[in-house]
This record gives sequence, structure tokens and C-alpha cells, in this order.
Amino acid sequence: MSSVNNKSRFQIDMCVGPILPKLLLFALPLMATNLLQLMFAAADSVVVGLFAGEDSLAAVGATVSLINLITNLFLGLSVGVNVVAARCFGAKNDEELSQTTHTSIFISAIIGLIMTAIGLIGAEQILILMKTPPEILPLSVRYLRIYFIGMTSMTIYNFGAALLRAIGDTKRPLIFLLISGGLNILLNLCFVIFLKLGVAGVATSTAITQTLSAALILTCLSRERGGIRFIPKKLAINRKKLGQIVAIGLPAGLQASMYSISNVIIQSSINIFGKTVIAASTASVNIEDMVYFTMNAIQQAVTSFTGQNMGVRNYKRILNIQLIGQAAVIITGVVISSIEIIFAPQLLSIFSDSAEVIAIGTARMRYVVLLYFTCGMMEVFVGGLRGMGSSVLPTIASLIGICAFRVVWLSTVFQIEAYHTIKTVYMLYPITWVITCIAEAICFFAVYRHKKRMNDIYNMRKEVIE
Repeated sequence: MSSVNNKSRFQIDMCVGPILPKLLLFALPLMATNLLQLMFAAADSVVVGLFAGEDSLAAVGATVSLINLITNLFLGLSVGVNVVAARCFGAKNDEELSQTTHTSIFISAIIGLIMTAIGLIGAEQILILMKTPPEILPLSVRYLRIYFIGMTSMTIYNFGAALLRAIGDTKRPLIFLLISGGLNILLNLCFVIFLKLGVAGVATSTAITQTLSAALILTCLSRERGGIRFIPKKLAINRKKLGQIVAIGLPAGLQASMYSISNVIIQSSINIFGKTVIAASTASVNIEDMVYFTMNAIQQAVTSFTGQNMGVRNYKRILNIQLIGQAAVIITGVVISSIEIIFAPQLLSIFSDSAEVIAIGTARMRYVVLLYFTCGMMEVFVGGLRGMGSSVLPTIASLIGICAFRVVWLSTVFQIEAYHTIKTVYMLYPITWVITCIAEAICFFAVYRHKKRMNDIYNMRKEVIE
């Protein structure tokens, strides 16, 4: 074992010192990254909504759930990358960290190519199965196919960013996003307003800027020191590290995909109500996601902090990380949700000048956003579980609490004539968050007690032998 002794100013040792200041130091740039990423993605909807019309806005919105479904399964593996790399870094093992780095980049390229093929081949048929309205189907298909051309670049960027998060670096991904996101907005305006390319324009600009992001992240990793450094000639798959990444990342990806599957089903139910409701939901989702991605930064911090401390088996600190993470996510969620509910009409007017779209979007937000902090609590429990190496239990809990419950709700309650309304669909979100949050909390404390007890037994036996 070689020591990680080439620490850069971007790295954070999460195993010593006060937790809250370091967690905030890690999470705040990540919050900014998530919010900027959301704003840049929302720029697609803003530009097409204002300059290409309601049909184009609805066409982009109709693809969101599908894009998330396909990408989340594979991008969940980046969670495995983050946890495995964090453990190696926490244990100060350069050799295994290098193996993790090069295995991660290699499989990210393979995954990206697979995702591109799925998007190009199956776009139209899948959108038809999702009951996408015929009047916007051609636009949705065009947007989706072009968008998926940039999938390889997107997976490389996300896996690379997961490696940087594992060593505590959330600042440089923020810088890269500012560069690529700023370019994305400029290209959106150029392609849509001046070249009149509509949805094809915003999809093309996304693919171009994703490629730039991937180039920046690889350049960054190639200039790092120690085991995290990317050296192209070392690209290879280490079976042991791949197994560890898959063991944690695949269930995480399945869990994220379950959310997406349920959202695809919900989107199919929303599509029944026509393009105006689709446009309203598209606009409101962009605003709602500000709450989610802010809280998600705390979840990612908890995952990385827990992973590093698992490397040195510091269970007391792991529990403190969870408690501090929960307090942070509750405060963050309540504050931002309150602001969004109060200013919902004004925020929605950014995306559309239609009074009907704004009214429908405002009604949705009042149902969805009020208890959004419970979704954040659920995510922090999941982050702690993944950081401890347990990824199957939270997946099972999500399968029951999120996916299964939503399918049952839409198949039963929603089918009753008196409840066959858009409000019945919106109520699904807070109900399933609360149920799943409780289940994830039970899983976290059960796994924590088990791992701590096994570690105590191991230490006792070690003392007896010595």
C-alpha cells in the first residue's frame, strides 16, 4: 500500500476535523453546480418556449422522463465509482485508487456508446408507448435522437466528476460547468433564434457542450497527482474494482431508474390531459428541481464523507455525518420550497407567458413542493447507506415505496372517475416520499448497527490474538 501523499489544494480529508464546515465546503460548490446545471438545462425550455412555441416546449418536456430513465440506470454506476474511490482515498491507497480511476473512465465510454445506440434506435417507438401526443411526436423524436448523440461525453464527465468528489473536489466541476453551460446558452440562442432550428437547435447545443465538459474533466484528471491521476495508456478494466463499483453502483442505478420508471408512468398519465398541461408540468418541474438538486448536493456530500470514513472504519463519525446531513437537508428544503410556493406564478412566467400554463403550473407546485424536504431526508439516508457499501436495501425500499406504490395508485385510485384528475397525479409525489423516507431510515439504522457490531467483534478478536 502506498500513501496518498500528494494532496492538492482541492482535496478534503473527511476523516478528521469538524464535520459541518467541511461538509459545507464540499456541498456548497456542488449546490452551485447542481443549480447551474439545472438553470442551463432549463435554458433549453425557456428558449424553445419563448422563441419556438408551446408545441416545442411540450415536445422537450415529453422526453425528460425518458431521458432520465435511460441515463440513470448507467449513471448510477458513478455512485459506485464515488464510494469505491473515496474508500481508497480515505485508506490512503494510491494503487487501488489508480485502478478505480482507469476502470471508471473505461466503462464510462462503453456505457455512453450503449446509451447512444438505445436513443437513436428506439426513440420513436418508446415515445409512442408513452402516449406522446401525435402533434408533438416528430419534434420529440428529433430532440431525443440528437440529445443522445452526446451521451458518451456525458457519462465520461459524470464518472470523472464522481472521482473528483471522492477526494473532496467539487470546485473544479463547478468551473467546468460555468464554461460549458455559458456556451450552451449562447448556442441555444444562436441555433433557435437566428438559425430557426427549434428543438434540434437546443439538442445540438447540449451535445456540443457535453463534449466540452468531458474534455475538461479528462484534462483535469490527467494533471492530478497521486492515484487519482488519469493516464490514457493505463486505461483497462480491473475486475476487482469493477465488481466493487457494480455492487454499489448497479443497485443505485436501478433505484434511480425506478424513480424514472415511475416518472415515465406519471408522465404518461399527465400526457392524457393534453399539451397545455404537459407544458405547465415541464415549466414547474424545472423550478421544483431547484429544491431537489440543492438537497442532492448534501446527499452526495454524505455519500463521499461516509465512504472515506468507511475506509478507516470510523463509525461514530459516520453517525454524526448522517445526523448533520439530515439537519442540513431539512433546513435547505423547507427554506427553498417556501420561496418557490410564494413566488410560483412569477417563476413560471419565465418559461411561458400563457396564463393557463402559469395557473396549471402553480397548482402543481403547491401539491408537489410543500413536503419536498422529505425527499431530501430520504436521499440523505440513501447516501449514508451507499457510503457504507449497502446499496441493495435502499433499492428494495424504493422499489416498494416509489415505483410499486405509484403504479398501484395510478392503476386504482386514478382510474376512479371522481379521482381521474391531474391533482390525483400530483398527490403521488409527497405521499411516496414520506413512505419511502421512513423505510430508508429503518434500513440505515439497521445497517449501521450491523456493521458497527461486526467491526467491534473484529476488533475484540484482534485484541485477543495480539
